[in-house]
Amino acid sequence: MDTTQEIYLDNSATTRVSKEAAEKALYMMTECYGNPSSLHSKGFAAEKEMTAAREIIAERLSAQPGEIYFTSGGTESDNIAILGAAHAKKRAGNKIVTTAIEHPAVLNTMAQLEKEGFEVVYVQPEADGNIPKEKFDAAIDAKTILVSVMAVNNETGVLLPLKDIAGTIKRKKAPALFHADAVQGFCKIPLQPKRLGVDLISVSGHKVHAPKGVGALYVKSGVRILPHSFGGGQEKNLRPGTEGVPQICAFGEAVKHMMTEKEALTHVKAVQAHLIERLKSMPEVVLNSPENALPYIVNLSAGRVRAETMLHFLAERNIFVSSGSACGKAKPSHVLSAMQLPKERVETSLRVSLSAENTAEEMDAFADALKEGLQTLSHA
Repeated sequence: MDTTQEIYLDNSATTRVSKEAAEKALYMMTECYGNPSSLHSKGFAAEKEMTAAREIIAERLSAQPGEIYFTSGGTESDNIAILGAAHAKKRAGNKIVTTAIEHPAVLNTMAQLEKEGFEVVYVQPEADGNIPKEKFDAAIDAKTILVSVMAVNNETGVLLPLKDIAGTIKRKKAPALFHADAVQGFCKIPLQPKRLGVDLISVSGHKVHAPKGVGALYVKSGVRILPHSFGGGQEKNLRPGTEGVPQICAFGEAVKHMMTEKEALTHVKAVQAHLIERLKSMPEVVLNSPENALPYIVNLSAGRVRAETMLHFLAERNIFVSSGSACGKAKPSHVLSAMQLPKERVETSLRVSLSAENTAEEMDAFADALKEGLQTLSHA
């Protein structure tokens, strides 16, 4: 096997910045570098570029530009949405519903709200990782003020039933705002907040071939959430501070050049099917992602080889995967633990996450290296 060829299969952690996005960032830093709040032509030029980026993100989310607020990334978007909604709604009640498989950006924000006296219900997944809509029906009631559920799980690729949850909120006459962390769903599945019944959506740039340090929050027109930082009034006071214009414009440029969700999904599905076929021929490999998961993410457990050991074995061969969420810093996966998988399966789990740039040939190279790793390391 030619090990000089880099095979990057950790796209859920971050993606390679596209050439167009990198060029746009450079242009904004070196030529169109005015402060968008400045009242001279240099400032106006920067503001115009930022407005264009806002329009691109809004269009991809089937939203209005005025509903898009730029942030520093998914974590900040989640914090602004969850804290802002909980504090705006606290007179109506104190119950919040989320899941046990959320990203730490959501779970740790919920822990903070629990300290403030909010009651947080964590809906548990089934053994296959899915969470059926009935579980949300049981959790949401007339006292629920906020529901925060990810669109796509970042470790297993499980899709959450957003539309059904919105229906439950309506049926139970809950005063709840509905937030979706769509960091792993943006540009992969169609996200139309009005059709889904979602009030707040968090997205991140570096998962869609834009630089790190930029994200966005969709806030449905007419929805009021309270700000948690204060400054010069940028982003309509919801996220004040001079905007990261180069990243924002690069974010817009990256999204502008992304394939449509349908085109990308067709390609990724074929590549993932090829990978699954190869993995099924290895008796030591068990799949942790259910069949109905989004094909961009394949979570597997590899024999008796600890994830970290296998990860380094593959990295030496220029193949890059992860052992769960990059934000988990190699701690055992709370998602797989919530699925009540055996400890050995959790400790040997790897996450292969694809982008539209990956190929079937790369899946073969990964499968060959994994097989070699299982033979070599199992007897080490």
